[in-house]
Amino acid sequence: MLSRTADHLLWMTRYTERAENTARVLEANYQLLLLPHSDQYAELGWRAVLSIFELNGPYAARHDGINSRNVIDFMSRDTTNPSSIRSCVRAARENARAVRGSTNSELWETLNMTWLDCERMLADGILDREPLAFFEWVKSRSHLSRGVQCGTLVRDDAFYFMLLGASIERADNTARILDVKLEMIEQCADTPVEHFDYYHLTAVLGCVSGLEAYRRVYRDVVTPQRVAALLILYRDWPRSMASSLSEMEEVMAHLTKGRRDSYAARLAAQLSVELKRGDIVAILGGGLHKYLRSFVARVNELASHIGREFLLPGAPGMRQTQARSEPPERTAGSHLNRKAPLSKCVPSA
Repeated sequence: MLSRTADHLLWMTRYTERAENTARVLEANYQLLLLPHSDQYAELGWRAVLSIFELNGPYAARHDGINSRNVIDFMSRDTTNPSSIRSCVRAARENARAVRGSTNSELWETLNMTWLDCERMLADGILDREPLAFFEWVKSRSHLSRGVQCGTLVRDDAFYFMLLGASIERADNTARILDVKLEMIEQCADTPVEHFDYYHLTAVLGCVSGLEAYRRVYRDVVTPQRVAALLILYRDWPRSMASSLSEMEEVMAHLTKGRRDSYAARLAAQLSVELKRGDIVAILGGGLHKYLRSFVARVNELASHIGREFLLPGAPGMRQTQARSEPPERTAGSHLNRKAPLSKCVPSA
């Protein structure tokens, strides 16, 4: 497969997954703020949303204050924000259009219709009337495209590059959501409201559709340690970091076809094994925030090596956002202009 084609396929699914994750975070925070809260708490919640995507700086450049209307508009509709839902849906569609011959008509029509319906719904003012309905629609369209992909495509290199893009994005976002949301809980630890942490923790699980999975696995009260264990280490749940890395390891083994000269494949296997052998007590003992920062940095390192070995440099208009930067200081917008290094072609099957 040509590296240009692989590049489009990987970023097509990364953008689709990113749009879904953005909708999940906005939906969870919006629902949480339907409970009684202070203005200070509401601002803290929306600031956390921007922090997850490293967009505090770009947001501040366009808006004077943080409130639900401005943040939802910026993260959903604003075309100057390359990580907005609208920008991601458009980028997924453009990447799909560039490689129509490597997928099939059903997948192209799904992504194209998603873009057309997204434009229509936003123009009709759905964010002002029913933002939760819009977020649910974004999730359902992402699920539909994934279902078409898994249910109709041949299991060739094209299919596996699509899986790779989705798993990279999911691992990165799950770590960021857990990191920022738990940090927010710590900042609100002095609240007098009874069971306040419970609502925060269920919001974290809501961001990744994990509440029912949590109840199935633990059948007990929601605690920070168990939430962290589910999102980090539980391999049988597809949105966990461990599951995403396990899928990456399998996909890389397929794409390299047993070659031993792929550093990206070795790094994916190493990260997967570390999570497989991980212990939540040891992770929390060493500092969860430190662990998650390191994980995000290593996932971005893996994405960079995949770019070197398989993909092409960024193409304007197709790749509006690159792999996000590691978040030690959560530098606002620092991930937006990174360029992938020059790659080589992937041998065809």
